[in-house]
Amino acid sequence: MTDTIAIERTYPASAAEVWRLWTTKDGIESWWAPDGFTVEVQKLELRPGGELLYTMTATGPAQIEFMQSAGMPLTTSSRKTFTEVVEGTILAYDSTIDFVPGMPPYEHATVVDFAETGDGVHVVMTVDPLHDEEWTQRLVAGRENELDNLAKVLG
Repeated sequence: MTDTIAIERTYPASAAEVWRLWTTKDGIESWWAPDGFTVEVQKLELRPGGELLYTMTATGPAQIEFMQSAGMPLTTSSRKTFTEVVEGTILAYDSTIDFVPGMPPYEHATVVDFAETGDGVHVVMTVDPLHDEEWTQRLVAGRENELDNLAKVLG
């Protein structure tokens, strides 16, 4: 399983506004978490080699129940290391996947491309699959939900 997965959305907004929501503490905290979770950014160094450190906390009853049944904590800390930052165009980062019970930590790549169009900004998020199909499906569902939440913030 090596094929990358592309998730695409077009937002009726300026490239500058969409970029701001992806690259600032307030922006990230406004939409980054999937439904039933909140995000709090502790560190944001927007440059290649820089880090994004944040905590994600389950707040919705269904999400709390899932996390508890999977033996996972309700709050997890996450680290992303930026690998490419081209203002308004490309944001790429590696995520440390260290929250899967029974699985040793590993790195996971994401590349987000932003392109202005006649009707807004076209965003393509390209992700590598995770270690198995079930976790890959969870990743894609989570990212799709987050991108839908971004649309709500922009709306």
